[in-house]
Amino acid sequence: MTAPAPFGPLQFQLVLLRRMADHQPDLVEDARRGLGASLAETREANRRWQAMVRAPRGRGALRRYRSALGEPESSVRRVVGDLECDALLWRLPLWPDLRFEVMAGPGGAVWNEWLVRAPAAPAPGLRTVRDLRPWSCTVDEVARAFAPVRPMEGSAPTRCALALTDPADRLPYVAEFTWGLLQRVLPGRV
Repeated sequence: MTAPAPFGPLQFQLVLLRRMADHQPDLVEDARRGLGASLAETREANRRWQAMVRAPRGRGALRRYRSALGEPESSVRRVVGDLECDALLWRLPLWPDLRFEVMAGPGGAVWNEWLVRAPAAPAPGLRTVRDLRPWSCTVDEVARAFAPVRPMEGSAPTRCALALTDPADRLPYVAEFTWGLLQRVLPGRV
């Protein structure tokens, strides 16, 4: 019996896609094929990731990311309220204009993990809800463009949402994100 392939960036991208498939199955299918991965490989990558996350003596979250993705492309010290933390950024081939960001606090505790715009990549022009297309923007970009927004809890640990008002029609909407990347926009209440 052969040993499984190492868990690396390809498998990690499949894990991200697995959760996104609930809202954008066609985009996920195209991305999976572009990565040259089968549906079975996607399921296996997710199974292995979940096993690592739930292992009683497993690596801490930050060590798990370093193990899967290698050393970060960059690390930036940030101050959030009274605490200092490190923002570690990894490049993922599937999203060249984005980076996977892990916010780590003192002692390496992971506070947040999601996709953000790469430092040198241009942000999309977001003026109305019509500009919000799946996979086109991140949580931070939508929050800035439609301020003030109201953060909302997502339907799963890797999901979040923002309640916002479209400046064009003054109607309320909810923008839903998975791993920090926009998945869909629904009519909503602000």
